[in-house]
Amino acid sequence: MQTISPHKDSAAWIIQTWAAFVLSLSMTTVGIVNLPVDNWVKGFMGMGLAFSVGSTFTLAKTTRDLHETKKLTARIEEAKVEKLLSQHDPLLK
Repeated sequence: MQTISPHKDSAAWIIQTWAAFVLSLSMTTVGIVNLPVDNWVKGFMGMGLAFSVGSTFTLAKTTRDLHETKKLTARIEEAKVEKLLSQHDPLLK
């Protein structure tokens, strides 16, 4: 049976993704704060930013969960097929 090794991200990749996230969120926040508009417009844009970030996390989690479910289902199906094949030996007949 072939074992599937889990994908492991490097520490550098994890640091880069977090740094990019923090930088983009920070720069967008600074941009909203420095807009030459009333505070209620800034608040509205800040709420939109918060909603977008939250929705992005939810989408990423849902996509990951679907991928993990498909991977688990495929492994279960593979185990069932291997069990059936191991039980069927044409030379015993």
